[in-house]
Amino acid sequence: MTRPYFFGYGSLVNRATHTYPDAQHAVLCGWRRTWKQTALRPVAFLTATPDPNTEIDGLIAHVPGNDWRKLDEREWAYDRVPATSQTRHNLDHLAEIAVYAVPEHAQANASDTHPILLSYLDVVVQGYLREFGATAAARFFETTSGWEAPILNDRSDPRYPRSQRLSARETDFVDLALADLSATIKQLDKP
Repeated sequence: MTRPYFFGYGSLVNRATHTYPDAQHAVLCGWRRTWKQTALRPVAFLTATPDPNTEIDGLIAHVPGNDWRKLDEREWAYDRVPATSQTRHNLDHLAEIAVYAVPEHAQANASDTHPILLSYLDVVVQGYLREFGATAAARFFETTSGWEAPILNDRSDPRYPRSQRLSARETDFVDLALADLSATIKQLDKP
């Protein structure tokens, strides 16, 4: 029997944000991550976008109870896209794998009014550091597009609902990577 799995490439790589069973390392071939905005959300989020020359690290996890409903609710601004043939993994059984992606017609570039939340980026990078180490976390930045988008520094008052506290080492890693990208960091407005 084929079991349903999803490929996580953003916050789902951080196990502190979920309790999905049987999560393990995998690679999605022919895709990259891109920061995009959608009218369905007030800020920019990561989406998977086709790119035949790129592979991205991530986690696959079994869909609880073989029921996509709760996961679809968590990822409500995304479409679930079949990715079984594009995913390398070490499962010892048949799996039907999907990846969540913002539909192309619903994508727009991030902007000052729809920035990347630093609290969201922190969660993603923390996941890559803990799961794969610094080399793969650096590859996260290399295999993600859209870094020209403004990044809102909301660390002191996180707007991302599944934000996590980073260690000093993790925070330094994120900050140095963003400095290397010459990213534009915007500060929260003070009331």
